[in-house]
Order: sequence, then structure tokens, then C-alpha cells
Amino acid sequence: MPGVRTGEEARVLGRGTSARLLAVVMLAVCMVLVGPSAPNGGLFAGPRHAAAAGDVVSNRVMTWNICNPCEVSDVDRAADIAAYAPQVIGLQEACVRDVERIREYLENLHGLVYHVEYGSVLRKWGRCGGAPWSPGAFGQAILSAAPMTDPVNVEYPDGGSEDRGYMAVTTTVAGQPVRVFNTHLAQRRQEAVRADQTRVLAAEAARHERAILLGDFNAVPDAPELSPIWALATDADPQCRPSPTGTCLPTTDWQSKFDYVFLRGFAPLRHRVQPTPSSDHHLLHTDVDPT
Repeated sequence: MPGVRTGEEARVLGRGTSARLLAVVMLAVCMVLVGPSAPNGGLFAGPRHAAAAGDVVSNRVMTWNICNPCEVSDVDRAADIAAYAPQVIGLQEACVRDVERIREYLENLHGLVYHVEYGSVLRKWGRCGGAPWSPGAFGQAILSAAPMTDPVNVEYPDGGSEDRGYMAVTTTVAGQPVRVFNTHLAQRRQEAVRADQTRVLAAEAARHERAILLGDFNAVPDAPELSPIWALATDADPQCRPSPTGTCLPTTDWQSKFDYVFLRGFAPLRHRVQPTPSSDHHLLHTDVDPT
């Protein structure tokens, strides 16, 4: 009769249902045992966000000393950057190979497409690997969602205990052309060296009506060697001033402000300092408005 199964049909149907249930259970167990297959923690390879190149924040700029040498995954570094999707990122203590991987992960895992320029001042096997006779390049890098033109890479006449320099490019932020500088000044307890370096940097930045200076300046806001920079630009943090009355958020794990976004021809809208386990320097980014 229609709708009535024989005993044999019921047994076959039962075995089929049990087999399908067992397959589902085994698949779930395999997922737990094997773990995620994508480096970002998803079950399948693909973007961490449904982001596209246009999803960068067009008026946001970021500076970050990514820490070197440090045992940090470039996947994690890319995820830290993608969380804020800035239009421009200035990186310090950057090996070219690391930046190449970060850029690839930003595109392949997060859908964020950046151009890149390098400001390497050292070739150092101990920091960047490679062969002793062909070590990796080390210094600064700028990633920009917009194309960059007129790149320069300048080594300071005196780098101090390690060669240091600045790089500069022309690109677009908040829909406006701007000269972006990225630097890493001499290490701590080298005040006189940093003073010479800031004079070089300030003289070049002063040539531009609209400029953004990013980097690790290795000096607190009221350090005398930063005077040439303060004379031509303002900090992205409106409360941060080169005086004891300024309230500047620390940007390092040792609770000092060494990292800056200096603005010339832009007004800050909002800024954020975000600690990260990926570096001993915090992520610092700001949204800007052309003036």
C-alpha cells in the first residue's frame, strides 16, 4: 500500500540514515582535530573580512614600529593593520621580505590592496636574514592605497649607533595630494645626533604646504631635539604638546611616547593608540581633515 514500508525497506532506510549521520559526525570530529586550514583562523582560506580595496579609510594614516628582531608572524602584523585599514601606513624597523609578506596577506586575507615604497638604509643579515654575503634590506617602508610618486630615500649624515634615515613620497590622503615622510631617528641617549637629524628632516618638510611626518622619533614630546618639528607641524593628538602640561598617550610598552603623526596642512579629527602583542610599540593612527 502507498505510504507503508515493508520491514526490509525500513531496515535499508534506517541503515542509510545512520550512515549519513555517521558521516556528519566524522566530518565534525575531523574539523576539531585538524583545526582551521586558513592562517587567519577561519575554516577555509579567504578574506578575514569581506573587505575590498575601497574599504580603506581614505583620511586615515598610521605609523608603526613593527619590532625587529622579534618572533612575530607577518599574518598577525597584517591583521593588526587590516583592523584599521588606513590609507597610508609608515613602518619602521622593517625588513623588505616582511613587508612583502604583510602586503600579500593584506590583499589575500583582507582584500586590502596597497602600493609600497621602501626606505632601506641597511643590509643586515642579523635582522633580516638572507645569506651573509647577500643580507636582507632593513629600514622604513610606506604602504599607500593610492599610487605614490617622487620617492626619495635619504640617509642622515650621522645615524648614531646605527645608520638611520627618512623616506618620502607624494600620495593622496583625504582626497588631497600630500608629501608623506617616514623616519626612524637615532636610538635613545643620542640627543645631539637626533637634533641634527630633525633639522635635516624639518628643512625638507618645510618645503611643502601639506605634509605628514610619521615615525619613531625615539624622543618624548618635550625633548629639545624635537623643536624643529614642533615649529612646523602639530601632533595628531590635540592634547599632546611639547610642554609638561601636555597630556600625551604613551606609544610604547615602557610607557613613553616615541611615535608620532605630525600634521602640516591637515587638522586631526580623531586618533587612537592601540597596544598590540605583535610589537613593543603601539599602533598609532589618526583621521585627518585637509585645512
